[in-house]
Amino acid sequence: MTEISVRMISRMAQIDPGQWDAFANPAGQPYDPFLSWDFLDALESSGSAVEETGWGPRHLIAEDQAGQVIGVLPLYLKGHSYGEYVFDHAWADALERAGGQYYPKLLTGVPFTPATGRRVLSNDPAVRQALINAARHAARELGVSSWHVLFPDPQIQSELTEAGLLARQDIQFIWEDDGYGDYEGFLAALSSRKRKALRKERKAAQSGIVIEPLTGEALTEHHWDVFFACYQDTGERKWGTPYLNREFFALIHERMADKVLLVMAKDGDQYIAAALNFIGSDTLYGRYWGALAFSDQLHFELCYHQAIDYALSCGLKRVEAGAQGGHKLARGYRPQLVYSAHDILHEGLSGAVDRFLRSERRAVETERLALDAESPYRKDG
Repeated sequence: MTEISVRMISRMAQIDPGQWDAFANPAGQPYDPFLSWDFLDALESSGSAVEETGWGPRHLIAEDQAGQVIGVLPLYLKGHSYGEYVFDHAWADALERAGGQYYPKLLTGVPFTPATGRRVLSNDPAVRQALINAARHAARELGVSSWHVLFPDPQIQSELTEAGLLARQDIQFIWEDDGYGDYEGFLAALSSRKRKALRKERKAAQSGIVIEPLTGEALTEHHWDVFFACYQDTGERKWGTPYLNREFFALIHERMADKVLLVMAKDGDQYIAAALNFIGSDTLYGRYWGALAFSDQLHFELCYHQAIDYALSCGLKRVEAGAQGGHKLARGYRPQLVYSAHDILHEGLSGAVDRFLRSERRAVETERLALDAESPYRKDG
């Protein structure tokens, strides 16, 4: 058996991009833009996800006896629970009321990105197990309260729970292509009433408005300036302070323009709204939206309908439109389970959270079934 060693790095810049990407996006598996070295390093190089913002990189690198990289794991030392989309504030409050300290904690995931994907990055089960063990050991060595893995795919979730982490689940609304062919084919799968409602909604949104889907070389700095103004407006209203700075988007434009879909709305000669998506090999990931002027139904058009249009035209099978948002249901996005796993070192808190999660999982599954029963699809199949 190959001897596996695991070391920790404090910046993505400390590993060669090719070495990281060989495991983050290996040949034969769907491309995930959020796991790429380009994306994760842009978060760090821009100052968006660094020690000072409560996201201290502590990435793990697995190597064989010859010093060859054989697996990687994104890992952050967190000083808070913002930008995660898996809510554990009540756990933190409980531990601190009992005299403990919840922060810092360790977290594996993609900052500010509630998208399911690979999290323990190796095709070798033994290497994945070594990385899981190393992350658990790091939590104990660093004296933190816990290690959390956010939005792992089902296989990794299973491996994490087998290793002893507590399993959590939630709901996201995700659109999947069922062989529709085009948007009209998708509408044909809906009930007559819902089909008419969406046609009416799209007509209202597009009245007097020009929609521009932009990617690759079509994107300019002006487009990004408008988008960033839109993003800041939404961020200030929702979070108080937007998580990402302009430098981050400049790096994404420089490195990943062909992996970006920016859907913009123009009224006359002025852009008034924008929605940012990232493009995987089989999935379109909706991330941020904002508007500089109100226009009826424009949010739904840019974020949901245009995303489906693009996915169908490019052969993408899924659209993941981000966390929460029951309004997505009426627009063809169906409730699906998403996962997280939690290693809590405090025995008393771990037991209490375990009991809570058992009850929560049952409630979430009941809610998912109830929501799916209200989907706009024809009941005759």
